[in-house]
Amino acid sequence: MFSKIRKFFGPKKLSEGNKIVVNCEKLETRVALLESGSLEEYTVERANDENIVGSIFKGIVRNIEPGLNAMFVDIGLEKNAFLHFWDAIPEALDSGLEEIQRGGGKGQGKQQQGGGGKGQNRGRGRGKGKGKGKGRIQSKDIPNLYPVGSEVLVQVTKGPIGTKGPRITTNISLPGRYMVLMPRNDQLGISRKIEDPKERARLRKIMGEKLTVPDKMGVILRTVSAGQKVRYFVRDLAILLDEWEEVEEKASSCKAPACVFREPDLIERTVRDFLTDEIDEVLCDDAEAAERMKDLIGVISRRSKKRIQYFQTPVPIFEKLGIQRQIDNAFYRQVWLPSGGYLVIDETEAMIAVDVNTGRAKTQDKMILQTNIEAAEEVSRQLRLRNIGGLIVVDFIDMRSRRDQMAVYKVVRERLRNDKAKTQVLQISQLGLMEMTRQRLHESLSLTVNEPCHYCQGRGMVKSAESMSVELQRKLNAIFARNENTQRELIVIVHPDVMERLRTHDGELFVELERRHNARLTFRSDASYYREQVVVADAKTQKEIRD
Repeated sequence: MFSKIRKFFGPKKLSEGNKIVVNCEKLETRVALLESGSLEEYTVERANDENIVGSIFKGIVRNIEPGLNAMFVDIGLEKNAFLHFWDAIPEALDSGLEEIQRGGGKGQGKQQQGGGGKGQNRGRGRGKGKGKGKGRIQSKDIPNLYPVGSEVLVQVTKGPIGTKGPRITTNISLPGRYMVLMPRNDQLGISRKIEDPKERARLRKIMGEKLTVPDKMGVILRTVSAGQKVRYFVRDLAILLDEWEEVEEKASSCKAPACVFREPDLIERTVRDFLTDEIDEVLCDDAEAAERMKDLIGVISRRSKKRIQYFQTPVPIFEKLGIQRQIDNAFYRQVWLPSGGYLVIDETEAMIAVDVNTGRAKTQDKMILQTNIEAAEEVSRQLRLRNIGGLIVVDFIDMRSRRDQMAVYKVVRERLRNDKAKTQVLQISQLGLMEMTRQRLHESLSLTVNEPCHYCQGRGMVKSAESMSVELQRKLNAIFARNENTQRELIVIVHPDVMERLRTHDGELFVELERRHNARLTFRSDASYYREQVVVADAKTQKEIRD
């Protein structure tokens, strides 16, 4: 009896339920999402970083590229933002949303094609439909609507990645706790992730009868809105309308290019997007941040404030709760599976390649299926954890049975339902490959935290000592060939590994090289050099001889 009471009122173990852990430091803030003790999502925001995804800018059209069906807009950043004509057309709801007619009627969600940002499934042929589509803006109208030098209000849908500038859209949306306000789109919608027919009917009735959405504005109810009371929606809508009013006032009074709405910081985004009813507890190691989170959530739901706890500990909170070890594992190229198999994850500029291997696992059909199912679960987790986006190809272990292939496919689909980024998954092909795409709004976790190796330039490999010996011989022959009539005394400085190779295997080759060119070579090793670093200098002048 007393043990049950202690279990109910006492703190929950890390392995129980879903938790958000927040670590606040001077240079960065970190947020980890744990599901039954397993790290599922990890976000880092540094003091000097500027997250512009979701921010709204008043920009100036600098040039139009008809061949690309796009224009470049100056929004005050180092690189002009990219605005595709499709992203400048009022968009239709994507296939993940059910359209609701004003007055409570039910419409059909529209499957669109195209890409980018919130309109991930944006359509190419809008304006060509019947009825409501007549007279709508088409892509050919965009250059006339936004000529060079004109001002335009845009929202960033994808931040700068690598050498590419940000991507923007004129289809502005303001996300709230339970809904998303679309101030320039008059459509109403409900997330299809809410599957209960009775709940969908209730939300449709609320949308049509209880919410007063201004004309020419639209609202989308998010997945978290399921089961919530009407007053929460009314309050959320009022907050978003006030927010949009402030955006309009700032846009009308400032001079372009300028930012008129800044996407909230990581703490506020965590409260808005992750602190749902599915989260049992929030632990934060900073008292001020914990109070701020309570104030933010208290505006919407007072009872949710009880779930936010200030976790005071002399040991760093991520170390105390065993999260840091899981974070470190996220950067390994090889990820082990419970059955003894493993994944190999390689990020390239064009795509992400994931290879599934049996490893220590046996090769019977049942074991292959088990390994592939474990791999399917782990791949879905790693995509979220590493924030990997773009085109992803998974090479599963070959399965003969189509039933087994479908079982693996269903596991991937089911696990990706919790992913807030938009994903699209194809069934396993005849070659045993599963192709998928995942919305990429920011650089991956690896690129955010790391930078290319100074020595290998991001290749992840260095040349062998044997290769360096071959290249050194080639380099010395070239130097002597350019100075045929001059006797040369040279000093060669190499890494100790290369020096060992020269001393034990290739010494006679360099003696022969000296004899052939009537030269003298002096070899030295320097432990501060990296393996591919070689310096050849004139022994008299001590000057390096470059190619």
